[in-house]
Amino acid sequence: MTPLFAAEGLELAYGQVPACRNISFHVEEGEVVTLIGANGAGKSTTLRAVAGALIPRAGSMRFHGRDITRLRPDERTNLGIALVPEGRHVFPFLTVRENLELGGFKFRKESTRVRTLIEQMFAMFPRLRARASQNAGTLSGGEQQMLVLGRAMMSEPRLLCLDEPSLGLAPLVVQDIFRTIRSINAAGTSVLLVEQNARYALETASRGYVLQTGSIIVSGSCSALKQDERVHQAYLGRAAVAAGSQVPVSP
Repeated sequence: MTPLFAAEGLELAYGQVPACRNISFHVEEGEVVTLIGANGAGKSTTLRAVAGALIPRAGSMRFHGRDITRLRPDERTNLGIALVPEGRHVFPFLTVRENLELGGFKFRKESTRVRTLIEQMFAMFPRLRARASQNAGTLSGGEQQMLVLGRAMMSEPRLLCLDEPSLGLAPLVVQDIFRTIRSINAAGTSVLLVEQNARYALETASRGYVLQTGSIIVSGSCSALKQDERVHQAYLGRAAVAAGSQVPVSP
C-alpha cells in the first residue's frame, strides 16, 4: 500500500553547508510519526523540506504517490500538506479571526466554507473564540500556539507537520496542546511531529525516527524506541525508563 508521504535519500543543505544526508522515512494515512533528536540534529530542516521551504540537493519526496520534490510550498498546501513552524509565527497586527482567514486562503472563493472552518476552529479552541477580534500579538504563548494550529487546520490538511509545538509553554498548556494533536489525528489527519520533549513525542506517536547530526540512527515503533539504549540514554534518561517512560498526558 502506498504511504501518504514518503521521503527517500534526502540530502539537505543551506547553501554549501550540508545539514542532512540520506534521510528516508514515511508516514501512513492516519498515523502520527515523530522525528526526535537533539538541537542541531536536522529535525526542523527535514520538516522544512517536507513543507517545500527547502529543496533537497538529492533524493525524492512523494505525497500520495505523486512526486512533490520540486513543488513550491503553496502547491503542497493545495495538495494537503500544512506546516506549523517553530516559534508561533502569528501575524501580530491582525486579529485572531483574520489569522484564521489567512489559513483558509485556498478556499478564499468559498466564503461559506471559510466561515464554517473558523467555527470549527473556535469549537476546537474556545479561548480563541473569546479573543476573535483581539490582535494575535497580544495573545499568550499558549493561545498563539492554539492559533497557529488552528490556522494550519484551516487548509484541511491531510498531513499536518508540527515543529516543536511545546516549546516555551507551561506544562498544563503543553498537555492541552498534545491532547488537541491527538484529537486532530483521531479525526483523520496524519501528523508528522518534531518535538524535543522525547517523552511526549513517543507517547503521542505510533512510530518514530531518531536523528543525530543530520542522519537517522534508529527507527521503529515508539514502544520499541523507548526501550532502545541509545534513545533512553540520550533523550529519556535512566529514571524515566525505570519508571516506564510514562508521561502525564491529559486524557
